Amino acid sequence: MRKLLSLFSRLSLVALLLAACAPAATPAAPPAAAETTVVIGFTSSLTGSQEVSSKRQVNGFNLWMDQVNAAGGLKLPDGSVVKFAAKTYDDESNKERVQELYTRLITEDNADFLISPYSSGLTAAAAIIAEQNGKVMITAGAAEDDAYKQGYTHIFQLYTPGSLYLISTVDMLKKLDPGARVAIVHENDKFSTSVVTGLKPYLEAQGFEVVLEEGYASDTTDFGPVINKLTESGATVLLGGGHYPDGSTFARQLYERKVGLKFTSLLVAPADSKFPELGDAALGVSTSSQWELKATHTQEEAASVGGEWFGPSGAEFASAYEAAFGDKPTYHAAGGYAAGLVLQKAILDAGSTDPAKVKAALEAMDIFTFYGGIKFDTSAEAHGLQISHQMVVVQWQKDDAGALVREVIWPAEVATADPLYPVPAP
Repeated sequence: MRKLLSLFSRLSLVALLLAACAPAATPAAPPAAAETTVVIGFTSSLTGSQEVSSKRQVNGFNLWMDQVNAAGGLKLPDGSVVKFAAKTYDDESNKERVQELYTRLITEDNADFLISPYSSGLTAAAAIIAEQNGKVMITAGAAEDDAYKQGYTHIFQLYTPGSLYLISTVDMLKKLDPGARVAIVHENDKFSTSVVTGLKPYLEAQGFEVVLEEGYASDTTDFGPVINKLTESGATVLLGGGHYPDGSTFARQLYERKVGLKFTSLLVAPADSKFPELGDAALGVSTSSQWELKATHTQEEAASVGGEWFGPSGAEFASAYEAAFGDKPTYHAAGGYAAGLVLQKAILDAGSTDPAKVKAALEAMDIFTFYGGIKFDTSAEAHGLQISHQMVVVQWQKDDAGALVREVIWPAEVATADPLYPVPAP
């Protein structure tokens, strides 16, 4: 027995010595973080009436997506990484094609989330499909109110609602010329009509006389008959317009006919960097803008109202946009980028890409970005309607060198120039 114990002890000692001399085991490598690619579906108007503004919106969105992916994606609390891919088609500025393509994006391309097309009419068509299929859609380029009053629960609006679009312009006119005689001339589309729906009663409540209310078809190229009515009405101020093609044509023909209005504000078109191509016909023309770099929102502004800041500064966004596309960003581009920021923030807040959790995060969102305040109505009557974002008023003026520049003229606290009022006669 002693011999066996002695032999066992010697064997144990040998085993211990061999173990001590063996190289240390290499620690197991940590598992690689799981990476998820989220597909974002949308259509854009590469052709048709919404081409100019739509391309700018898509450029802004693509810039956001490229930046997030280049930075390595979004890191979630569980260690997973989220990157993004876009699936997109040309909707040709056509509502029927929008519905066909959003159906395809959902049922065939398996898009996880949706961004709207540009314009209220096309967005309304896409919203039906998104809601029917329970897909979250951020509406980046649509201001009319009606889509958020249909009982939908998956649509979230980025823009200031159309019914409030020109309210700040009226407030400015009240200070400048409370006796102005106002003509409302607008494109007969969903967005422009929704603007007028909110504009006319507000004008009347502020004591203004509305001397003309006239609509025109979206494809109008000859505004002669409308201008005749405008002249006969005795109007001193014109509020209206619609989108880029009609707005730029209307402005040019108003100048050529020497109508001599004291002030003109048109929707959408004057906010575009192409508008000064009209030359002197652009001088003095104003518009309501969702965002302007000269009056961009700041972290200090967010802090002053207790808001949570998210994303880059306006200067950082504008610099990156100009480097990528060789053009200064308009509010259409800023809106496209901000749509990406909103989705990014919702995913981070949810800690997940699960659509139900992301939807809940959107409903709870209350943030500031360079684009402005973002908060959504969560009532049954207007679910998803934007309730935090504010408009500014801009006007094309000439600088000391005689070049046309877009100046912020209202609200007074962020104005970069006094309003040109009355506008010099052509």
